[in-house]
Amino acid sequence: MVRKRALKIVVPLVALLFVAAFAKHRLIDGKIQQAGTLKSKDMDETSGIAASAVNPGLYYVHNDSGDSSRFFAITESGELKSTIKFKGDAKEPLGVRDCEDIAVGPGPVKRKSYVYLGDIGDNSANRKFITIYRFAESKQWKNAGKTEATPAVINLRYPDGAWDAESLAIDPLDKLIYIITKRGDSVRVYTSPLVPPAGDTVTLTFRARLFFAGLKPFKWITAADISPDGKHFLVRSYEKVYYWQRRGTEPLWVTLQRVPEELPYKLERQGEAIGFTANGEGYLTTSEGLYAPIYYYKLPAQ
Repeated sequence: MVRKRALKIVVPLVALLFVAAFAKHRLIDGKIQQAGTLKSKDMDETSGIAASAVNPGLYYVHNDSGDSSRFFAITESGELKSTIKFKGDAKEPLGVRDCEDIAVGPGPVKRKSYVYLGDIGDNSANRKFITIYRFAESKQWKNAGKTEATPAVINLRYPDGAWDAESLAIDPLDKLIYIITKRGDSVRVYTSPLVPPAGDTVTLTFRARLFFAGLKPFKWITAADISPDGKHFLVRSYEKVYYWQRRGTEPLWVTLQRVPEELPYKLERQGEAIGFTANGEGYLTTSEGLYAPIYYYKLPAQ
């Protein structure tokens, strides 16, 4: 927790010094548009964003460590439509420890969509297991105000110790949960079945090690997302957005081992969220901080 608080101070201050140097490079051909601003004070440490599959124009966001067991449904412009509360881990004072990313994808029931909220942060790298909360999407969330939902609980452990992670993504084709670690000179990619055995703590499978050039902590990986059709993969750090396109039916961990394309990105205060739009034609980013802007980027033509 101390390391994270220090990072919250250091990253914004240093990032401001880099804005002028990077802004011209990032604003490529006017492709970056500010879609809106997070409009509620409740959304002050936003760490993930994902597009709804049942409510057009709706997105899910959440705070990271320090918030209670809840997430939010917002419009692309940042208007808060619903606050979805749930019962998390009774052993945690707030119900959750450190939710760091959110994703939308298929699940146990065919033709239904689910929200996956990843309580996967571990700054001290000492957790015995991490937890994914899975919720069936509801059409009522488009304007429910304050409401509650009951999640399925998926507990996961790493095969090789404990790791801090802030990136969760769902592969709708191979039906896998992807987790990418945050820190280190290189990061690690793990997967788990999308619908693991009920009641068990599942051991993740190590798939790949990825190296991203740059200086720490700017190169640390803070979010990921897979497009609804499973063909595109986004990974972001504090200062860059990386993009891969899947070839045929190859596993996405194979896709990730190719050199990525760097996409346009406007440097944010402490950018920790990225998500595809529902049609997969673009992506949104946003940052920690009160009233953080939401940026829209069109995906390059393929």
